[in-house]
Parts: sequence; C-alpha cells; structure tokens
Amino acid sequence: MVFDKTGTITSGRMTVTEAMAVPGTEPAELLRHVGAVEQASEHPIAAAISEAATARVGSLPAAEGFQVLPGLGARAVVDGHQVVVGREKLLRDQGIAIPPGSASRWESWEQDGQTAVLVGWDGQLRGAFAVADTIKPSARAAVTELRRLGLRSVLLTGDNEVTARAVAAAVGIDEAIAGVLPADKAAALKDLQALGHRVAMVGDGMNDGPALAAADLGLAIGAGTDVAISAADLILLRPDLTVVPDAIALSRAARRTIRRNLAWAFGYNVAAVPLAAAGFLNPLFAAAAMTLSSVLVVANSLRLRRFRPARDAAWTPIRTRRTLAGRYANPQGACSERT
Repeated sequence: MVFDKTGTITSGRMTVTEAMAVPGTEPAELLRHVGAVEQASEHPIAAAISEAATARVGSLPAAEGFQVLPGLGARAVVDGHQVVVGREKLLRDQGIAIPPGSASRWESWEQDGQTAVLVGWDGQLRGAFAVADTIKPSARAAVTELRRLGLRSVLLTGDNEVTARAVAAAVGIDEAIAGVLPADKAAALKDLQALGHRVAMVGDGMNDGPALAAADLGLAIGAGTDVAISAADLILLRPDLTVVPDAIALSRAARRTIRRNLAWAFGYNVAAVPLAAAGFLNPLFAAAAMTLSSVLVVANSLRLRRFRPARDAAWTPIRTRRTLAGRYANPQGACSERT
C-alpha cells in the first residue's frame, strides 16, 4: 500500500513555522518577493507562504512570467528580479549560490519533518522558510491495521530523504521513497510491480492521477482533485484513512463469499446433473434442490451485511431495500466503489 504524503498522510493545510533572511536581505523585501511568486501558485506550500507574506507586508507586487517547475518549485520576475522559490536543488540548478554552512538551518527543520523552501534572486540565496503540515490522526491507526492484514506500507513523496523518513516514522511506516518528482510517481509504482508486488496507491492530488491509474488498485480521497478521483478504482468518501484497511477487509470477505458460493454451486451441479441424466433423480426433487441451492447462495451472500471491522464495534451496515449485496458503508460513508 503506497501512500502519497501531502493531503493523504498529512492534512494538506500548511503553515509557515519559521523564516530566515540571509544577512544583507531585508525581511520585508524577502516576504514581498516570495509572496509575489507564491500567490500565483495553487500548491499548498505556496498558499501557506503567500498567506504569511500577505499578513506581514500587506499587498504584494505582481509577478511576471510565472513558471511552475513540478516537484521543485517556481520562478517569476518580481520588480525586475528573477526570483526562484523551491528546493535547494532548484536554486543550485538556477545558478544561485548557497553560502557554506547555511544549509544546517534548514536541515534541522527537515529532521523535524518540516519542508524547507529556499528563496533566491540575482544569483544569491536570500532566505528560507520552514513549512509544516499536520499528520492526520487516523494515519498511524490505518498503517497498523494494514500491517495486521499482512500488507506492507510505503510512503511516496517529493520531499528529501530526511523529511520523508521523519514523517514515515511518525505514522509507523518502515519504508519511504523520497525525492520523487510528480512525473515519476507512476514509474516508482511500476518499479515495485516489477519486483513482483501487487501495488495499491492512495492519493488525492492532481499529480497523483498517473500513479493511481498505474497501480493495481487506486484509492482516491473523495475530497481530492477531480483528476485523482477519475483515475482511481475506489473513492474514499471520508478523509479518515482507517477506511483504507476497512475497504481491504471488506473486499477480502466478499471474495471469500464468492469462492464459497462457486464451490457450492459447482459441487451441487457436478453431483446432481449426472443423477438427473441417469433418471435417478425425480424432477420434483431436482426442482426443489435447485431452489434450495439458490437460497443457500443468497443467504451466504447476505452474511456480508454483518461485516464490521475488527477494531470498530460501532460499525453498522446500510439497511435499505435498494442496497446491493456487497455495498456497505459506516454511518458517515466509508467508501464507494466506482465500477
């Protein structure tokens, strides 16, 4: 089970926790420039920085030539300066010098599970921001339950190795695949499939669409983007991640029921058809036996109405005449199968 980080394991509601201006750069100037670039972006990290900048300096200048660099950051021209905002790799690739020893500040942020966003223009580093996201309370319980079901959980994120491992450890995930650009998420899943694994993916963002489509089973958070929802096989109607193991447990129960029904139906016909063909079975008894067989199959299927997760005694099935066998939800709605 592969989990996207932002918006899936975490709430996706980012906040700026700390800011650093390089000596020689005015904090107000730093906020104006970074806020102007980030206000043009729809990314949760950009929204948090833009909101913090607006709260401190008020109105922001216009950004020209805004360009998103997926998985790395963004750049734009502000007040005649080419401002680059994003990861350290992006700034280095754009020819912005990183002073020796300055990285220790944002490395400490990353060790705490925060995301470091660097800002630079005119070939120099101008400042850095620490952006934090809260982990969903249900994440650890979901990972624990998936482990009980025999599934291995993996965290997939564009963050660096240090941040990825900090978040993974906080929710009990043992393996993290870090530094993955949005365009490479599907390739990361295919690498796992090439090792012989059947891979499920849980995501919510527009960048998760190709990965959800590439997975053997794609699960999208219902509150996520339309792209993720359309690419997924299963839609989770609540942001509570514990519905993920619930859906897996219910699908396994349904598969066991199908196998029992097929075994009974084939066994009955293998025994009864030769007897009827040889004339040893009265047609009236054969008709009654066929009716009994159908009743047993339906009764066995209806046992799914009593399904409830082992950890949730409050689970109750939907009870309605229009409910089809095998489609259930908790009182708030756990999951909805797309097909």
